[in-house]
Amino acid sequence: ILGFSTPPGRLSMMAFILNALTCALGLLYFIRRGKQCLDFTVTVHFFHLLGCWMYNSRFPSTLTWWLVHIVCTALMAAIGEYLCMRIELREIPLNSAPKSNV
Repeated sequence: ILGFSTPPGRLSMMAFILNALTCALGLLYFIRRGKQCLDFTVTVHFFHLLGCWMYNSRFPSTLTWWLVHIVCTALMAAIGEYLCMRIELREIPLNSAPKSNV
């Protein structure tokens, strides 16, 4: 069903790309570490590969399937890492006021 020539194929590819963007937000919410984003992204896509393999009873062999998933993996990892690094690199507020009056 994935293909550039048919409208359902283009719609499916856009759904995969939007899924990668929303999963990048999930990485920000659940992982919160820039160094771990690539690991979790590859793990999620590996489990998706296994699920597709079991569901279809054959290994995915079409070029468009692999291209879409490689692009989505790269997109999810890059955006997730960017978002996590923005949170990690925020300034830590330092107050000069004492915490207690001893």
